[in-house]
Amino acid sequence: MALRTLGPKAAAALDEELMSTGAFTLSQLMELAGLAVAQALHTLSPPSTTPRVLIACGPGNNGGDGLVAARHLVHFGYAPTCYYPKQGKHEHYSALRAQLEQLRVSFVQDFPRALGEADCVVDAIFGFSFSGEVREPFPAVIRALAETKLPVLAVDAPSSWNIEDGPPGEGVGKDYQPTALISLTAPKPLVKFFRGRHFVGGRFVGKEIAEKYGFDLPPYKGADQIVEIGPTGEEL
Repeated sequence: MALRTLGPKAAAALDEELMSTGAFTLSQLMELAGLAVAQALHTLSPPSTTPRVLIACGPGNNGGDGLVAARHLVHFGYAPTCYYPKQGKHEHYSALRAQLEQLRVSFVQDFPRALGEADCVVDAIFGFSFSGEVREPFPAVIRALAETKLPVLAVDAPSSWNIEDGPPGEGVGKDYQPTALISLTAPKPLVKFFRGRHFVGGRFVGKEIAEKYGFDLPPYKGADQIVEIGPTGEEL
């Protein structure tokens, strides 16, 4: 039986509730999401196999999740590099960057060159709230992600995909199918178009909230921050 998905309006409302009556801060939610991303990558492609990780970060919360994941990946034994061409305005992004610089994580401007030196990639460019046109400098980055033979883990949504309708019918992202996807909190409707390995993570809501917003909590085990499920959301 497939887990129920979390649509765009419900996902936005859930975030708003978590940061109001739920008393979470943006930093807390990003920290938990980034930890789940790092654990998913470790399950997908451990550092003994793919030590050099390139993390492509967008300017919003999805990019912040990628920055947090990079910090955890350092401690997991990886050597991450970040492509972060447009830093978000919130001071939290500056703090995350400073933390990575203290750990000697490199920030690069030449994505194709960095991709050529990587063993695997994290796509943390655009998340569930993305809509509209992919703006520079990201079209070339998404095309490179679609063409690479390296393992690619997408955070919450393959970048350029619509949360409801999946990959665009034409243009940037049309043929983009990452190796794996980690859905944060719950799968989004776009998973019906996804064909790779699928994880759910972001372990910070209870059953009451899940029922209120109409989605299912995955069967987390022990201290795990992720659960692997079928590509379109079915339990394994």
